[in-house]
Amino acid sequence: MKKKSKSAINIVQLNNYNSPNIKVNKTKDWVTFGDKNSYFQYLIDRYSGSATNNAIVNGISQMIYGKGIDATDNSIFPNEYAQAVTLLNKKCVRKLAYDLKLMGQCAIQIIYSKDKKSIAQIEHMPIETLAMEKCDEDGEIKGFYYSADWEKMKPNEVPIRIPAFGTSKENIEILYVRPYVAGHYYFSPVDYQGGLQYAELEEEIANYHLNNILNGLAPSMLINFNNGVPNEEERSLIEKRILDKYSGSSNAGRFILSFNENADTESSIEAIQLSDAHNQYQFLSDESMRKIMVAHRVISPMLLGIKDNSGLGNNADELKTASTLMDNTVIRPFQELLLDAFNEILAYNGISLNLYFKTLQPLEFTDIDETLIDEETKEEETGVKMASHLDDQVANDILLHLDSSIPNDEWEIVDEREVDYDIEDDNLWASTLIETKKSLSEKFADTITAKPSGFSYLDKSFYKIRYKYAEKYSSDNIRSFCKIMMRKSDNGEVYRLEDIDKASREGVNREFGHKPKGASEPQPYDLFKYKGGVNCGHFWKQVLYRLKDKTKKSDKLYDYDQVKDIPKSYIPSPRGTRESKIAPKDMKNNGHHPNYKG
Repeated sequence: MKKKSKSAINIVQLNNYNSPNIKVNKTKDWVTFGDKNSYFQYLIDRYSGSATNNAIVNGISQMIYGKGIDATDNSIFPNEYAQAVTLLNKKCVRKLAYDLKLMGQCAIQIIYSKDKKSIAQIEHMPIETLAMEKCDEDGEIKGFYYSADWEKMKPNEVPIRIPAFGTSKENIEILYVRPYVAGHYYFSPVDYQGGLQYAELEEEIANYHLNNILNGLAPSMLINFNNGVPNEEERSLIEKRILDKYSGSSNAGRFILSFNENADTESSIEAIQLSDAHNQYQFLSDESMRKIMVAHRVISPMLLGIKDNSGLGNNADELKTASTLMDNTVIRPFQELLLDAFNEILAYNGISLNLYFKTLQPLEFTDIDETLIDEETKEEETGVKMASHLDDQVANDILLHLDSSIPNDEWEIVDEREVDYDIEDDNLWASTLIETKKSLSEKFADTITAKPSGFSYLDKSFYKIRYKYAEKYSSDNIRSFCKIMMRKSDNGEVYRLEDIDKASREGVNREFGHKPKGASEPQPYDLFKYKGGVNCGHFWKQVLYRLKDKTKKSDKLYDYDQVKDIPKSYIPSPRGTRESKIAPKDMKNNGHHPNYKG
């Protein structure tokens, strides 16, 4: 009687891809992104496992941050800019840019001062630690729930609630930054959502090849024992000994071990060959890379330091076009989301600046029509600080077109003086020489409400202060700047303090400024202080105007209506107003820099 042969078959099941489940938890006060907020971890896993996805996320997040934040009007508002730079620290902003790209959203921890009159500090909040509070009846999300690890949170454990920005009296709030995506009320999917399965495919291909190498590329030998079937313990021992000696990548493959009653019952193995296996795996690998790039809207992989053989972006012109297109269509939307959030934060502290991200792309790659925009717009569009050196012709053009004014017939000159803030302030000077014509009721009203400022920080309701260029030492050999300014003075043209500041910021006479050793450009030039440069014989005068039908010249010292001081919020930039009355020729070293050894 022939013995029945026993057979056991082990089946290896190939996994099917399942799209991540974005789940709203209806039993809690909070909403998670996936079961136990697991979707964020899924994104992190796809970032860690896919080489292409990893490189693109890193590259784009770096492009978003660029070289950090700047402001086109930083020289106009130096104090506000200093506060903004301190608040929007580089480390925090860099993390926010990374989260926004990788996770599709980011979160800012807002830390207020003790009296909550200002924001004292902001910090990056890891987005994977937050779940959203369910919206109220008005559809507003007024809080977030924090857990360091949602996967390990116990069923009865309640995460920490943190109120949303601007919704509470707490000293810590969360500002959540995310783009609008149709159909997603609580969370926003990543912009590369359609490429996630290809990121996972690329990851699995890499794992397959790695395991093939570690375990051998294919079964390479069949070992038959035709002297009976040992017990399970003996089979395991034999298998282990052979495994230790012959398996692994150095032995070029795995083995199949078969125990049989005799040669008549030996195992039969039929190989199932995959035709052109290497070509198929190469196709899948290349296709995964292409689809991941499409999902991220990568115009050219060369922009991210990835060499490809498509020809796109492999020459200078194509690369320039690709860089410009990617900067405008991919990078800018992320930057605008962050800048909108930063402006909200700064506005709470009473700061308004024209912020932008300094770009990483070469200046020659920027695509702008320089004839149609000013320097400030150019700086904002390109993300690159514009050079401030000007030649004589350009400087003269600025001066000729600089805003100057001759007050109309409603105004008349009362007095002129050299600028001297050490003797008396502008308000005292003006008020001493001008007396307002007011009824008793008008004087009483002044004690209730202050009068608004005029077009300049130095203006009041009944007087204006302007500046004119004046000559102390005449010379036949003077610079073109001084010739233009004296011609304008002879024509009665005067300037606001802000107008002269603007000319300094735009680089007028900067070529006359001090150039430190090793610097590519001279230091900023102060027109108030240095006028036309070394040995210049000119200075600035203040001109006081009064409103004729509302005022009269005062006959007695201090016989006037006192007005508010000049606002302290205006800080002349540059700050050389105290030296404005001194001609450089009368300065130490004739106006040379202190380090000048001439």
